Amino acid sequence: MSSDHKSSLQEHVVSGDWVEIWNVIMESGKRAPQVPEDTQKVPLEMRLRGFLVNDKARLGEIVSVRTRIGRVVEGKLVSLHPRYSHSFGEPQKVLLDIGQELRTFLKKGRVGDE
Repeated sequence: MSSDHKSSLQEHVVSGDWVEIWNVIMESGKRAPQVPEDTQKVPLEMRLRGFLVNDKARLGEIVSVRTRIGRVVEGKLVSLHPRYSHSFGEPQKVLLDIGQELRTFLKKGRVGDE
């Protein structure tokens, strides 16, 4: 993304925009004792999406957002119009095959299909 595009995004974040915020929930070393040692060394971070409550804002500023369930949360503004990028991974052949086998089995099991 060009720096011109980034600066224009920063100037156009307004109330009601769908945004993502970030916040540190718990500093490193303050986590529960049963948490593994390597995990203890890093802070517990939160990323949350919602609608900007502030009149206007720039990326990097502390803002408030209203979540889809109506909760208002404060954090550092990190993204405007964030996308959902998760997936369920690669299709698994065994699951694809089972689906077809189940359809065939159910079709044969119907009354009058003998």
